[in-house]
Amino acid sequence: MQALRTAATGMAAQQMNVEVISNNIANMNTVGFKKQRAEFSDLLYQTLQQQGAQSSDQGTVVPTGVQVGAGVKAGSVYRIASQGAMTSTGNPYDLAINGRGYFQVLTPSGDIAYSRAGNFAINDQGQLVTQDGYQVQPAITIPQNATNVTISQTGQVQVTQPGVATPAVVGQIELASFTNEAGLSAQGSNLFLQTAASGAPVTSTPGLQGFGTLMQGYTEASNVDPVSEITNLIVAQRAYEMNSKVITTADNMLGVANQVKQ
Repeated sequence: MQALRTAATGMAAQQMNVEVISNNIANMNTVGFKKQRAEFSDLLYQTLQQQGAQSSDQGTVVPTGVQVGAGVKAGSVYRIASQGAMTSTGNPYDLAINGRGYFQVLTPSGDIAYSRAGNFAINDQGQLVTQDGYQVQPAITIPQNATNVTISQTGQVQVTQPGVATPAVVGQIELASFTNEAGLSAQGSNLFLQTAASGAPVTSTPGLQGFGTLMQGYTEASNVDPVSEITNLIVAQRAYEMNSKVITTADNMLGVANQVKQ
């Protein structure tokens, strides 16, 4: 009975759906996290009678035909890049992107990764780095004797030093953007890598060419909506239960058919 296999694909699909939802909920407080949504598509159909086929010598045709579906499969897990809320931290090295764009980060392998998480710090050499110690690109070094650090909305980094009245510019933060942000490959640790699906990065100064601006002393919160996720979780649970009910019903029907044969 095909219903057993069809319902099994439905249970597997809802299991993946729950896993995606659970990952969203687990990252409710992850800086710069972007929620995901599982999307599904139907499987191939078994055609018992083709629609449009001739049904008589007089030229009449079958209007709808008979096709039986084989279930469902995971089509994609789509990342939703909507803006998260701004959270004030008071840390002068924390940055939030208000709008479009990603920070550029140099990984230990030498690759450039991209991130929305702006909870930065400085290392022992005064370099601006991520929480894992990966250097922000373009490289920015804060002098050891700096008494104040100011980062403008356009990414210009200025420091005030003792005995110097005019702040000195020590760097310029640039953002990267992609044609298809959903095509980026998530690597964990709030980092993404470009792929053939995302396209090549385009870099620019914050606030120009449609890029977002920076907010010093803030981080971008996760864009996960707890109410929506709990609602989606309930819907997925009910769909899983209904598919399991189909399996139970199909099993009972097979049991009846088996008894008839005996």
